[in-house]
Amino acid sequence: MTAETGRWIRNFVDGRFVDPDDGPDDGPDGDRGFDKINPATGLVHARVHEADEALVDRAVTAARRSLRAGWADTAVRERTELLRRAADRIEERFEEFVAAEIADTGKPVTQARELDVARAVANFRAFADVVAAAGQESFLTDLAGGKRALNYAVRKPLGVVAVVVPWNLPLLLLTWKIAPALACGNAVVVKPSEETPGTATLLAEVLAEVGLPAGVYNVVHGFGGGSAGEYLTAHPGIDGVTFTGSSATGSQVMRTVAPRVRPVSFELGGKNAAIVFDDVDVDEAVTGLSKSVFTNTGQVCLCTERVYVQRSVFDDIASGLVERAERLRLGDPLSEATTTGPLISHAHRDKVLGYFDLAEQAGATVLTGGHVPALGAGLDGGSWIEPTLWTGLTNADRVVREEIFGPVAALIPFDTEAQAIDLANDTDYGLAASVWTNDLRRGHRVAQAMNVGMAWVNTWFLRDLRSPFGGVGLSGIGREGGESSLHFYTEPTNVCVQL
Repeated sequence: MTAETGRWIRNFVDGRFVDPDDGPDDGPDGDRGFDKINPATGLVHARVHEADEALVDRAVTAARRSLRAGWADTAVRERTELLRRAADRIEERFEEFVAAEIADTGKPVTQARELDVARAVANFRAFADVVAAAGQESFLTDLAGGKRALNYAVRKPLGVVAVVVPWNLPLLLLTWKIAPALACGNAVVVKPSEETPGTATLLAEVLAEVGLPAGVYNVVHGFGGGSAGEYLTAHPGIDGVTFTGSSATGSQVMRTVAPRVRPVSFELGGKNAAIVFDDVDVDEAVTGLSKSVFTNTGQVCLCTERVYVQRSVFDDIASGLVERAERLRLGDPLSEATTTGPLISHAHRDKVLGYFDLAEQAGATVLTGGHVPALGAGLDGGSWIEPTLWTGLTNADRVVREEIFGPVAALIPFDTEAQAIDLANDTDYGLAASVWTNDLRRGHRVAQAMNVGMAWVNTWFLRDLRSPFGGVGLSGIGREGGESSLHFYTEPTNVCVQL
């Protein structure tokens, strides 16, 4: 591999970037660095400075110091105004963030603009509004003899929060977490995925530019076990952990923080189902399902990998989805014509291809896809894969039970509403589901019967940022979004005064 650029992506600690040669174990020769690969080309985009345990400790110490220096006591008005300035500054540097998102993930420029960076701006503004408008509970308690007591809750910052974010929507999910954390007066130490270090680092520049005090936002780069991720989540100075990623990694983080009984907020994996009834508008359902299966090359925790279709419309839905899949355009992320990017890495593609083999062994019929495409034009070194649809599988097959996290789905017929609900709920996961029907009563009824944190009717990925977000089972613990985020990022103290 040859490098696209020789630049370093650095850690950000206590208000400044840490040079790669800042420390006895760090050096530009790469003994504390690793390659950042562009997923679209397979070329080295940059070197990333891996934080050692001492640097992670410096970051946590800086975060703690910023709280004691007054950040935790800053007025809500000042904190929310800072979030709004951050949103404005991201808009001013919008194309820089788009470029960093593409270099991180290889996703098409249209998606980076319309979803990832736009949503980062919205996250800052939405949580500024939520925190500015948040109230506090109070109760008047009647006592014997005609007296009363007043109980009211005061919310205080949780403290130093470890923010561990994944590679699929790195900027979107980072801002989804740090916006409420900062608005509530916390300090954060961010550990981006080693696959996507760029946008978290660029955001450090923006937050410094808008006046965030030193130590409130820190970024440490590295891997999980035996690296920055483990050093951070195991650090005794961390007051809580918010993590989005795989269920297996979430379990490991939980074991790490259990001895210190630290609170966690986990949004983990999903094996999400869609249920399509025979009264649906087929074209509308196909349009929505194609988005839910193929958006971001299937690398969204909310994507649909199980599509249960009522038997009388099964062939129509299947043929429509095949047509939409074959209309997708894989190619240069910078081209406006490109609709679909690569997977994040060759390693992840190998995992997805392993499920292609399992589907074949289970006797699946491949309706479309199933291969690694040849794209030429400097892209064949990237982590590309064809959008793929199967029939002939059942809930007993591993392909239908395990999260794949790629542009794939199994189409399975059903006959009755009760059968569809049972099939959709037959999973260890419980993140999201979608229901497609023109019977509004059935839409409500079936959506409420789903064992998930989020259920859509006749849509997908439509979000109000004030609503709770999260899953059940292997899909996570807790909820974020709106006031749910405030509950995690603050600790209430009840004050009781006898009147």
